[in-house]
Amino acid sequence: MDARAHAPTVLRTRNSWFAPAISGAQHEFPRISGDFRSAGAILHPVPTTEPAVHEPTTAARTAYAVNAGIAWFGIAATLVISALDGYDRVPVEKGLYGDTAVGAAGAVTRVVDTLSYFTIWSNIVVAVSLTLLLARPLRATATTRVLRLSGLLMITVTAIVYQVLLAPSVDVTGWSLLTYPVLHVVTPLLTVVVWVVWGPRGWITRREVPLALVIPLVWIVWMLARGAVVHAYPYGFANVEELGYATVATTLVAILVFGLVLAAVFWGVEARLLRRRGPDHG
Repeated sequence: MDARAHAPTVLRTRNSWFAPAISGAQHEFPRISGDFRSAGAILHPVPTTEPAVHEPTTAARTAYAVNAGIAWFGIAATLVISALDGYDRVPVEKGLYGDTAVGAAGAVTRVVDTLSYFTIWSNIVVAVSLTLLLARPLRATATTRVLRLSGLLMITVTAIVYQVLLAPSVDVTGWSLLTYPVLHVVTPLLTVVVWVVWGPRGWITRREVPLALVIPLVWIVWMLARGAVVHAYPYGFANVEELGYATVATTLVAILVFGLVLAAVFWGVEARLLRRRGPDHG
């Protein structure tokens, strides 16, 4: 009998040995898929079905949690205050949200109005993407990658559009003094800082850049379709009742193009950070 039939088969990796137990003349070895993560001089196999990513550090997880928590707080507080008719009532231009019944009678309309603002959508995408990142830090699926970039892109557009187009004409009083800064300043700034410092890196590619505009496009369709029914819109630059579809469409296309440019900028920053730090969570 060939002695090689009983010779143990040894799988060698750098500085480590795997010697499976041998029984009989035929051997089947389980297939291991995944990356081999370095820990000092020893390499450990890490089974995975998604692109390889690294476990986020404690600092990274803390940053994600704080970022997500502030975003969720801003969303929840705005919805509750809107439902309870807690915001100060101000004169409303024709064709804009805000002309609702007082108290409980207008609660549903106010909540739906609130959920139709791009600001709320952008904060929700940021909160969801970071919550998923906390819950499943080692799963870099296409969905989580696109949501991460989309949230980063949308919240940046929210901050810029608010400061340039909306803030000069908005009177911030009452409860708005709490929620407006959280939604338009704190969450956007924190989201960008957390992404720059803790990533995760390697999640932005040529594929994710155009896909990051899918949610904004869905918002545009929803906003215009609902507006055609209720004859009211969230922003002056989107007020079809006053400006007409042609003018509104031109402005929205310009904002989308600006968003695409921003996505390309984030992609470029990502590439630079990758060269400096490598594909990890910081």
